[in-house]
Amino acid sequence: MVNNVGIAHPELLEEITLDNFDAVIDLNLRVAIQTVQAVVPLMKAKKWGRIVNLSSIAALGAQNRGTYAVSKAGMISLTRTWALELVKSGITVNAVAPGPIDTELFRYYYPSGSEVEKRYLRGVPIGRFGQPSEVAATIGFFFSEEAGYITGQTLFVDGGCSIDVHPYYKGR
Repeated sequence: MVNNVGIAHPELLEEITLDNFDAVIDLNLRVAIQTVQAVVPLMKAKKWGRIVNLSSIAALGAQNRGTYAVSKAGMISLTRTWALELVKSGITVNAVAPGPIDTELFRYYYPSGSEVEKRYLRGVPIGRFGQPSEVAATIGFFFSEEAGYITGQTLFVDGGCSIDVHPYYKGR
């Protein structure tokens, strides 16, 4: 199963409201917990399962994204905790943490050819934005038998941004 749901309410620390905080944590973490709770009994019965949680490079810190960042860091923590709890049941739990991925939503905020896109791209060491298929391939690998010895790990699919956190997330 893949936990791939999330919302963000971009806001500075002084602007964070408890309602927005609760909404982000509720959708990004509570839903993941409930979803995993729903599938784990069947996986345990089969003595096999794969869980992949979607996090984000924002988990390393992201200006104007405090609530989102903490929710995605929480996904990494849940990944490690669940991996320890479920390993004896034949279930692996891993996380994928994308960086900038060229999606419709991404393009809404960073239109092709815009100055904001060019500024963002300068912070991506590989020199391009990721493709949804690259994230999907990573998830597919974690689902494979060949990944059966990997659990509790987070793989950053980010064009090298997590090597030195992207300037966008540092507020440069």
